[in-house]
Amino acid sequence: MAFDIAVILPCYNEEAAIGALVRGFRAALPDATIYVYDNNSKDRTAERAAEAGAVVRRETAQGKGNVVRRMFADVEADLYVLADGDGTYDPAAAPVLIDRLLADNLDMVVGARTGAAGDAFRAGHRLGNRMLSGLVGWLLPNRFSDILSGYRVLSRRFVKSFPALATGFETETELTIHALELRLPVGEVPIAYATRPKGSASKLSTWRDGIRIFTVILFLFKEARPFKFFGAIAALLAIVALILAEPVIVTYLETGLVPRLPTAVLATGVMVVAALSLMCGVILDTVSRGRREAKRMRYLAIPSPAEASDRAAVQPGERLTVRPGAQR
Repeated sequence: MAFDIAVILPCYNEEAAIGALVRGFRAALPDATIYVYDNNSKDRTAERAAEAGAVVRRETAQGKGNVVRRMFADVEADLYVLADGDGTYDPAAAPVLIDRLLADNLDMVVGARTGAAGDAFRAGHRLGNRMLSGLVGWLLPNRFSDILSGYRVLSRRFVKSFPALATGFETETELTIHALELRLPVGEVPIAYATRPKGSASKLSTWRDGIRIFTVILFLFKEARPFKFFGAIAALLAIVALILAEPVIVTYLETGLVPRLPTAVLATGVMVVAALSLMCGVILDTVSRGRREAKRMRYLAIPSPAEASDRAAVQPGERLTVRPGAQR
């Protein structure tokens, strides 16, 4: 059974890691095509990748999300192996992730970072990952323990139906919420997480990127579940309005007077805004449902891994092989 498999690696200043990483994926997936997308590196990342045998391309719009969007648009394959270019993910785990995706006919398998060598997965990043994963689980039916992992295997129909709107490190969050919103078949496989090689530095800012990811989660939740989002705002405003109105109502019942007119006006205004928020949620939920149905139909129009397997006319006992990903 033959599949086109593409390994896609976004890179920015990864001269110290990219050569060994490309060779590692070459050993793990001998017949796959390895693409390195250089994102305005100021070192010799592109040269090192080319020397190791990768197909090197460039994306000038800065940010990982921009690179992922370009890779998904340009590269043609049946299966995609997405990994960071910093050498922290083990290329030898790629066949395991691929096997899981094919065995269960999934659209995305995430490599969950369960084991980290030394300070590879810093305490602050680990805590932030747990908090953000927990937030996604509270907002949506989450099936992932590590929503920020950069190591994923994706089917063609996932990649070609994914809108890819993120610009930076929030792209992993967008991938996760897209899968959860459409209730796509997904899985998770525990993997090891290594330290960066000497000379390689992390581009992730704990606070800046953490806040951006948190903001993206809320924005995508608003897009995916507008009734819950605006309904929660309406409930909060209604509670505030009732708290403000309580002394006004009590005084009126006792005396028949409304001496606190500004408070009464404020409580009425807040309650009106709450009602408007609720109506926005109702209307936008209808719009969101239509958009979700359109996304689902686009997704279903692309063959699944199982359909690609059937087209390959597998003979009994034949082993899985891969062939280079097609290029545009």
